[in-house]
Amino acid sequence: MQTDAHHWDDVYRHKNATEVSWYRAHLETSLALIAATDARLDSAIIDVGGGASTLVDDLLAAGYQHVTVLDLAASALVTAQARLGTQAVKIDWRVANVLEAEFAHHQFDVWHDRAVFHFLTAAEDRARYVAQVRHAVKPCGHVIVGSFGPGGPLQCSGLDVVRYSPSALHGEFGAPFELVKSTREAHLTPGGKTQEFVYCYCRKRG
Repeated sequence: MQTDAHHWDDVYRHKNATEVSWYRAHLETSLALIAATDARLDSAIIDVGGGASTLVDDLLAAGYQHVTVLDLAASALVTAQARLGTQAVKIDWRVANVLEAEFAHHQFDVWHDRAVFHFLTAAEDRARYVAQVRHAVKPCGHVIVGSFGPGGPLQCSGLDVVRYSPSALHGEFGAPFELVKSTREAHLTPGGKTQEFVYCYCRKRG
């Protein structure tokens, strides 16, 4: 299971948050897909593996009032909190492994994950992840997952990953989730490399 908290804390101890390969100043694709859900500003949104990502900044700026950021690495969340300053108190910060985290039943309207799912190389871990989504997302809620595409790297931060086509990514979630939209993104890393990402936006069936 590629979900070791010590590994990710080491990553953030040795690199600035703007130097990690997945950094973007703004997650344009994620923001567009979240906007496409037509979620209300009082909707409950979770960013799984949000770490030091700037998505939370942009969600706050857009007026969303109930945002949770979950990550294995406490150091990454501390970085995000420091960047937000006094705004950080508006966010529910959770240090947890998504496979083991305790969520209330039907807690979230929108589940967002950019680049956690592709680290789950074991089928049983992917099944546990999907079970967590089914438990935590409301009926007719929205699920947005981004992973490395077929042309993406085979490893990230020294860990193996699984690459997905849109149909394969949606297939991991199956019939309980209706595919609304899929898209691809050419992500330019801070080091100047281009990585292919695939995103699936699904709606949980009621």
